[in-house]
Amino acid sequence: MKKLSSNFLNMVVVLSGITIFAAVTLTYVYSLTKEQINNSQAIKQQEAIRTVLPPFDHFDLKPIVMNDGVEIMKVYKAYDKMNNIVGAAVETSSNNGYKGHIDIMVGFDKRGIIYNYTVLEQKETLGLGSKMIDWFKTRNGNQNILGKDPATANLSVTKTGGEVDAITAATISSKAFLFAIRNAYFAFTSNIESSIQNTEINNNSQQEENDSVNNNVEMKGQN
Repeated sequence: MKKLSSNFLNMVVVLSGITIFAAVTLTYVYSLTKEQINNSQAIKQQEAIRTVLPPFDHFDLKPIVMNDGVEIMKVYKAYDKMNNIVGAAVETSSNNGYKGHIDIMVGFDKRGIIYNYTVLEQKETLGLGSKMIDWFKTRNGNQNILGKDPATANLSVTKTGGEVDAITAATISSKAFLFAIRNAYFAFTSNIESSIQNTEINNNSQQEENDSVNNNVEMKGQN
């Protein structure tokens, strides 16, 4: 009986050790996998930012985050070598796609003109809604939104009175895409216009200061 009890105890100890080892191993593998996924997503995100922006020198790695309770938008400001804002990339989304969530990165120049976009994530029907990847930057009819100013252009599908041709047989996907673009512009104007104005004021002040110094130097030279 004692031998049986001893064997049972040994079995429990062994099984417990195996369970603990397996748990530790799975946790370690998960942490490595998660880190690799996060790094891959970060690289993909930075490539998307570079793709959609006009020429720039550097951009904010930490975005301005806007959350309206439904959609989350991230604004990445971009600058030239003199630290003047040249535009911004906005990560925007919509949950109203035909098959759910759509995630887009759209770039604006400093005037708010759409420079480019790239679709980060979508699960729309292949050959229909999935065409949003290129549809809205193709120069065919009224498909192309690049170069448009959302402040004056009606970025809705033509079926609802807008200016943009929907993807053939994929109106729901098209509406979701354009909704995300309009949200991106709202995020852009909410965070960039004041920054541009402040930059211009600072540049003007610096120019006036430089002009004043130059005038003083010239006057001393004449004396």
